[in-house]
Amino acid sequence: MANISIPLLGLVDAALLGHLDSSKHLAAVAVGGAVLSFLYWGFSFLRMGTTGEVARANGAKDEPRALLALARSAVIALAIAGLLLIFQEPLLFLGFETMGTGPEIRGTAENYASLRMLSAPAVLLTYTAFGWFIGHQDTQWPMRILIITNVSNIALDALFIMGLGLASSGAAVATVIAEYLGLIMVLIALKKPLAAFFSAELWTKLRVPGPYLGLLRSNLNLFFRTLSLLFAFAFFTAAGENLGPEVVAANAVMMQFLLFAAFAMDGFAYAAEGLAGEALGGGDLAKFFRVSRRCALWTAVSALIISALILLGKPWLFPMLTSLPEILAIMRAHGLWLVALPLIAAPSYLLDGLFIGAGATRAMMVTMLFSAFVVYLPCWYLTTGLGNQGLWFSFAVFNASRGITLALYFGYFTRRHHWLESHSDPIA
Repeated sequence: MANISIPLLGLVDAALLGHLDSSKHLAAVAVGGAVLSFLYWGFSFLRMGTTGEVARANGAKDEPRALLALARSAVIALAIAGLLLIFQEPLLFLGFETMGTGPEIRGTAENYASLRMLSAPAVLLTYTAFGWFIGHQDTQWPMRILIITNVSNIALDALFIMGLGLASSGAAVATVIAEYLGLIMVLIALKKPLAAFFSAELWTKLRVPGPYLGLLRSNLNLFFRTLSLLFAFAFFTAAGENLGPEVVAANAVMMQFLLFAAFAMDGFAYAAEGLAGEALGGGDLAKFFRVSRRCALWTAVSALIISALILLGKPWLFPMLTSLPEILAIMRAHGLWLVALPLIAAPSYLLDGLFIGAGATRAMMVTMLFSAFVVYLPCWYLTTGLGNQGLWFSFAVFNASRGITLALYFGYFTRRHHWLESHSDPIA
């Protein structure tokens, strides 16, 4: 439920901006959002790494180790957020140059991204906190935080975009305010663990630099894995831009449907992270395989339901999100990809969760690099003559490759009895 609320925000943004007179604002938010994804989601290892470490500490009944993982990740999150704010101008310039953003939307996209950068501390600290919650299998607080954050964002979107006429700038300001509201909720939820932060013993351990290097090393695989994934999404947006602003806008709206599916299935992947990590931390391999089977079942069910909803709802969902006829025509011509992709991508989401729980992040990095650079890019190049259809086909093949390669690794680890081995650097 928490995860589903995240893409709903993007769908509302698309619906509000998609009914303005020009597609410029919708395209600018799509491109600006892709650049910000590199800067924010690139550091989502703060959540994934914290989840795996806390879950394994939880399974080993070692709460001090879990608390140290949270504290050290929070310190790293604040340091990274500070660097992002200091160097935001060259970082955003590099991002837009890399994506080849055209002059017709460049200024609007830069303004949107600059405003969104103000929320860097809130975003990265929330990543860390969610790692703590999921590692402890507490999904109620993340649900409350995300739902309140996103409902606030939707209400502020309506006020700033439609009420005050601020268009894409209004969407950015609404998101920044909502993300800091979410951080306040995080601090309330972490009241008990935060009380332990004032102990002299904890601060003594936090001042030791060595464990931070161990934490960064253990998360380096996740960092490069996430960058490769974000590259795939950003490349999708950039390649669409070469086909015209209407294609960018249409693809941006359709991508919101895919994000809805991804976040819904990721809910079960998050469950797999916490449950699998706890099982392996406690040395219970039988429980790990039970978790794998049960989460696989629910991931498959959710993928089937989402694909069916998109298939049946296309005739009325698309017009709800935009009234621009040229964008609607593109969406209708490519709508079947939205039906197929949740089913194609489902295995990769589940397996990501299991590998994060196990701390087997090197396998995640290797499979993502292979899928992005050995499969996705050559496939796109060979299908450029098909235009946007070729782009969507390549994206589908990329997602299929992620699931297949991770499944091969899962089988290899099972045959070699590698699951109970430590796959991450110690940080306590």
